[in-house]
Amino acid sequence: MKKLVQKKHFLILLIGISIICLCISIYQIITWGKDSMNTNKQLKNIEKTVKIVEKEDSENTEIIEQEETIPKFNPYWDYIQMNLLDVNFTELKQTNNEVAGWIKVNGTNINYPYVQTNNNDYYLTHSFDKSYNSAGWVFLDYRNSKHNFTKNNIIYAHGRLDNSMFGSLRKILTSGWLNNIDNHVIHISTETENTLWQVFSVYRIPTTNDYIQVDFKNDSEFLEFTNRLINRSAYNFNTTVSENDVILTLSTCYDDNDKVVLHAKLIKREKK
Repeated sequence: MKKLVQKKHFLILLIGISIICLCISIYQIITWGKDSMNTNKQLKNIEKTVKIVEKEDSENTEIIEQEETIPKFNPYWDYIQMNLLDVNFTELKQTNNEVAGWIKVNGTNINYPYVQTNNNDYYLTHSFDKSYNSAGWVFLDYRNSKHNFTKNNIIYAHGRLDNSMFGSLRKILTSGWLNNIDNHVIHISTETENTLWQVFSVYRIPTTNDYIQVDFKNDSEFLEFTNRLINRSAYNFNTTVSENDVILTLSTCYDDNDKVVLHAKLIKREKK
């Protein structure tokens, strides 16, 4: 009799735990959906209000000098002929005065303003309008400068399953993205300049912080760092990096254990 009572109590406890887990899962699904809807709403509002234009080269356009001779067949020569993107930040700053720039990654959904605050935590749980949102937003590492690019400029965002934020960055590991050389460039516009970047490394890696270094003691340390990134790449972009280069790093979660990372170097710029 005692064993039957114990078994009954155990079953009740098990059912109770199952109900609690189910309620938590339902709540998380509802919250995830709500946050995604709010994110998409903000993206649509931004798309309606922001002004983006392509700019042809002018006397202010600077092609970044390359340390090594680049073969004629290298797509670099096509990239530097591309127009820069120029974004008007007036409307964006009315919504968020921490807006730092605009980034567009070819072959993905990434075509957003990015922000920066004094830490790397706030925009993991806050949207562009600073409302609480588990989807977060795209943000520049607080150690970087939004006014002047440093040696390694790092931009983060959540890898959302609906492909918002940096969710579509997973595409960079697919053959379709990699085999299309038109995808291997990134446009960034800030309040001070418009820039173009050439991709030189992409990879998936167990979570680590060895690629988010921003300060380097000397040129040798920087070259050792960039060579490690090149050797890690899942694809050979036939692109070198010199000690004089400035690089861009995009980072997001692939899953609970791994990151997806992209690195590019600055090849063209124009001051506003």
